Amino acid sequence: MLRQFMLGKIHRCTVTRANLDYVGSITIDPILMEAVGFLENEKVDVYNITNGSRFATYAISGGRGSGEIGINGAAAHLAKEGDLVIVVSYGWLSAEEIATHSPKIVFVDVNNKIVSLENKEKN
Repeated sequence: MLRQFMLGKIHRCTVTRANLDYVGSITIDPILMEAVGFLENEKVDVYNITNGSRFATYAISGGRGSGEIGINGAAAHLAKEGDLVIVVSYGWLSAEEIATHSPKIVFVDVNNKIVSLENKEKN
């Protein structure tokens, strides 16, 4: 049996822009994507700490080192520049994978620069 677990999250990042006129997605600085393990076009959930909204979208890469967290398309109605959000990915794991799985958690500062990374491996 497969069960769904958190794979990684960027915790309390700041939305740098919201663009209604874009096709969709969330644009994320590739440094953050790599640190947390998000892939281009991977489904992510976004939890808006500022206003309580939640939505699912897909991640695309922005400018490297930009600190960008851009909310695009219809989701721009649910988050605005300056909002604090959590961006999370989930995946299906087998019992064997669950035994050793540990999600990657990236903590950032107000400019979305990495402050620390948590990834405690289980034995």
